Amino acid sequence: MGTVADGGFRAAPDDAALLGDLEVVGRVPDSSNLSVLVRLLAGDGAHAIYKPVRGEAPLWDFPEGTLAGREVAAHLVSEAGGWCLVPATVLRDGPLGPGSVQRWIGDPFSPLADDLVVDLVPEGKVPPGWVATFSGETPSGRAVAVVHSTREDVRSLAVLDAVINNSDRKGSHCLRDMAGRLWAIDHGVSFHANPKLRTVLWGWAGEPLADADLARLERLIDTLDDAASGLNGALEALLPHADVAALHERVAGLLRRRRHPRPSPGWPAVPWPPL
Repeated sequence: MGTVADGGFRAAPDDAALLGDLEVVGRVPDSSNLSVLVRLLAGDGAHAIYKPVRGEAPLWDFPEGTLAGREVAAHLVSEAGGWCLVPATVLRDGPLGPGSVQRWIGDPFSPLADDLVVDLVPEGKVPPGWVATFSGETPSGRAVAVVHSTREDVRSLAVLDAVINNSDRKGSHCLRDMAGRLWAIDHGVSFHANPKLRTVLWGWAGEPLADADLARLERLIDTLDDAASGLNGALEALLPHADVAALHERVAGLLRRRRHPRPSPGWPAVPWPPL
């Protein structure tokens, strides 16, 4: 298995360190698939998360061995459209065989900024600048609501999730670094050909898309349609053909409707656990 950088679409100039030697630091606990913290020995010596294909748990609705490719595809699409929300990610060989390697946001041994994107608040106590997406109860019976920020970058992330058909946008997958920049991680269960959008970012459901996101969608579909860009070929190397075709259809549909999607009937709208 080669890398996306080998003759394919290059999304970002900082991928080189991800293709260099890796030093295993340790396993990341509480992950449904094998996730390994590694140090990038090239470049600035930053850390990355390595998800080997051999450590992927089988799923009933996604083909085996495709989750790593979906992680990389999310980065490529994010960059191609101009969202720039997914950290640099490549597909490469590693200590445990082929897998995805993605730059770690911040220092893995230090906390990130306290500027949350998704939070849990008492029901009816939604703070200004936030919106509630659903309510429930804690094990003790306390009524609570899951809320998310209404900042424009979070709104753009909701559009990106609709584009890639993200089936697992939990609150913990939305991060801000110490400079306040928003990042999105964990996209292994994205790009399915069937509608599977499952997210905590439903605050704009049915509302008109922002002009900036319409421009990103136009940019993405132009890049997909341009054979010289290499994007479509790179995605075909990472995903089943039906999933790439469905991506084209979703982008075209969003541009046609010009609105944020609503939850699909017959499919859970929110991942579990949501945070």
